[in-house]
Amino acid sequence: MAIEDKQKWNEKYKNTPKLLEDRTPSEKLVDTIKNCKGKKALEIACGSGRNSIFLAQEGFEVDALDISEVALEKLKQKDFPNIHVKIVDLDEFIPEKNSYDLIVMTNFLDRKIISSLKNALKKDGILFIETYMEDKENEKPDSNPDFLLKKGELKAFFEEGFEILNYDEFFNETYELYRMKKQSISVRKF
Repeated sequence: MAIEDKQKWNEKYKNTPKLLEDRTPSEKLVDTIKNCKGKKALEIACGSGRNSIFLAQEGFEVDALDISEVALEKLKQKDFPNIHVKIVDLDEFIPEKNSYDLIVMTNFLDRKIISSLKNALKKDGILFIETYMEDKENEKPDSNPDFLLKKGELKAFFEEGFEILNYDEFFNETYELYRMKKQSISVRKF
């Protein structure tokens, strides 16, 4: 595992209690699952599991992955038998092909992993991504541009073999530590 990433995220969760508070799921994810035909889900970089918990409550079997033991311990305490928590270094993670009906990735960006996530979807599976993008009105002063999407960038990943179900650019107005612009997309695999 990337020891530096693991240490960084464990420290961030330990030193920022707000990140471990119980939270509501992404509003756009709530709408997205209405289009989902199966019940096997994967959440990438799940943190303390707000979206995984929601999916489990909706009847999904969820593989919840993160590098932070601190965040995953909080999720394990919720004791959902249909959430399977795994400590994973996403730099090395390759999901099994055609294995998920729904894949969720929020507040995290690794452009290299998107290709393997597309392959991991079953036919008619849905991929939901919601993360931060560049904008002059973003409030977080030290945002690394490598982890910010460019305007319209998510659409370009899904030009072939996918139907765009929903796309949006918006400012987060709830929970987040900083007001930041986000992109959200949900796509269905042909």
